[in-house]
Amino acid sequence: MQDSDLSLLIKAAKRAAEIALPLCNGAAKSWDKDDGSGPVTEADLAVNDMLITLLRSERPDYGWLSEETEDHASRLDKRHCFIIDPIDGTRSFMNAESTWAHSFAIVTNGVPTAAVVYLPALDHLYAAEIGQGATLNGESITVSAQRKLEGATVLAARPAQSAKFWKNARVPEFDRQHRPSLAYRLALVAQGQFDAMITFRDSWEWDICAGALIASEAGGVVSDRVGAALIFNQACPMTKGAIVAGPSLHRDIIALSDAN
Repeated sequence: MQDSDLSLLIKAAKRAAEIALPLCNGAAKSWDKDDGSGPVTEADLAVNDMLITLLRSERPDYGWLSEETEDHASRLDKRHCFIIDPIDGTRSFMNAESTWAHSFAIVTNGVPTAAVVYLPALDHLYAAEIGQGATLNGESITVSAQRKLEGATVLAARPAQSAKFWKNARVPEFDRQHRPSLAYRLALVAQGQFDAMITFRDSWEWDICAGALIASEAGGVVSDRVGAALIFNQACPMTKGAIVAGPSLHRDIIALSDAN
């Protein structure tokens, strides 16, 4: 019997961890990408190679979009598509920190339907399937009940507190925290550990997709920086930022922001 899409992603995440964890000690060879988009390590590529073999053999009719694979327009003709970040938070991985993640998702007609964000160094496995809720290590999770941005604890990079992103140049008073992996940030909001996640910068789909489903299945609202729903497997695989929070808090963020 064929594994479900979610079961397949979980199996892939566990195998990815077997490759990456032994190299998360500063010993992995690394170099800067030619396009200036940041570092890559031998672990990123080894995980990516394993995923191509495993996932594409199990779902040969699915499209493929990965940070570490040259993009091909053939994915745009596919009803289903894998959206993969072999290691999200590569710098964290290189520094032997714990907050890097494997971030894997499947989308159907642009909508995420199965997703895993796995942090092997913490053994935190976040998972979701559309319509089935979200879990952390098998236990249900839900977003926080915070309703207003004032006083909220928000995962965001420093530019999110720039006056240019807020109406009347008034920056709301929220407690800004940070984690290096975007996928982990979304998962932490899904877990209710933080009230919201904000990034006003354009973001790669592979950084956002898996966490977006996990957060939405945990009761959150996920949108781009102006409040529009996210659609994945686009010709240019980037989102116009992301805002993730419970319904009331999400509305408040959109009402206060000016990030067109």
